[in-house]
Amino acid sequence: MVHKTDLVIIGISVGLTVGILIASLVFFGICWYKKHTHLRRCSNERSVAVLPIRTNGFGTSMDSSASISNSITTPGSEILDLKPQHSWWNNHTKDRFASASGIPRYNYKDIQKGTQNFTTVLGQGSFGPVYKAIMPAGEVVAVKVLASNSKQGEKEFHTEVSLLARLHHRNLVNLVGYCVDKGERMLVYEYMSNGSLENLLYGEDKRLLSWDDRLQVALDISHGIEYLHDGAVPPVIHRDLKSANILLDSFMRAKVADFGLSKEETFDGHHSGLKGTYGYIDPTYISTNKFTMKSDIYSFGVILFELITAIHPHQNLMEYVNLAAMSPEGVDEIIDSKIADSCNTEEVRILAKVAHRCLHKTPRRRPSMLEVSQAILKVKQRRLVKEDTMSFAREDFSRAVSRIECQQLELKKMASINERPTE
Repeated sequence: MVHKTDLVIIGISVGLTVGILIASLVFFGICWYKKHTHLRRCSNERSVAVLPIRTNGFGTSMDSSASISNSITTPGSEILDLKPQHSWWNNHTKDRFASASGIPRYNYKDIQKGTQNFTTVLGQGSFGPVYKAIMPAGEVVAVKVLASNSKQGEKEFHTEVSLLARLHHRNLVNLVGYCVDKGERMLVYEYMSNGSLENLLYGEDKRLLSWDDRLQVALDISHGIEYLHDGAVPPVIHRDLKSANILLDSFMRAKVADFGLSKEETFDGHHSGLKGTYGYIDPTYISTNKFTMKSDIYSFGVILFELITAIHPHQNLMEYVNLAAMSPEGVDEIIDSKIADSCNTEEVRILAKVAHRCLHKTPRRRPSMLEVSQAILKVKQRRLVKEDTMSFAREDFSRAVSRIECQQLELKKMASINERPTE
């Protein structure tokens, strides 16, 4: 009897020992798996990047130092991480970059030949020089080259490729390719033959932009920004809207360009270093360091007044606007002299009211870009209705005249018939 009890005790002890051993193995296995998964996840996340201050002179986009721990959430975004000494530009990563973005990669020699050894300069931006190029297939493109002394340019390069790979709209400049070769980084865009709105308004050639052209430009820009704010998923805030970043094609249709400072609305707070161009930056953004869609609305309001006045923000535009706002018809005094005699003053006043709403000192009182687009569209529709009414009136008048002429002919015929028997 005692022997059997000993066996039972031994069996229970062995069972407990084996159970504890198995439970320990399972526990340590789970802990190892969780740790391994966490390390793998961390290795794929973007490390904190410090953005340097841009010092490219007055009138260019500026960017104060700030730490950003949030990455842009696009597929394959881990491929676009900033790495020291350009280590991510090795051959393997280049292939992964191309496949992730879906944007064609151009050959350096083709671009060099297309730009006639980089002599066909179109302009100079904060990113670097821009060249006109004719590619082997015959297509005309614009090539933006990252300047060797542009610290912020590499960050902007990543941002533009990652955003424009998925943003497609008729009022956004289309990115058609890129080149990473021989230590150079280039962005290849569709060619906009009429250049920037800034050059058209203030350039040396000073090509005349009619009021109809300016109203259409305002509508085109509003459609492009509306897409960024309401059509893109997640929404995109441009943060550097200005006349220099509005390009016009051969049909004088406007498109929004330069997304190097843009941000997706995928994280809370929207706090980062101050970005944008002086004269276009929302004062609330300057004081709070918080950017929102309403900051873009403010910048667009400035552009609207540029279209009306042809006065650059650096030439005290807002002082003229504030003085004009003191009377209901004050905007009439600051209309661009080149169109003052040919524009529709009533339409100018309506557009000025829209611009004033965009510039409201309280961001939440500013309209959405959808509301702005609808307001500008109503101005154009109002004109079309008026033109249709006038055309209908002209047609009615011409029909009435033709009926009178027909009646006169019939009376003459009747008179001639009545005269014949008497003869």
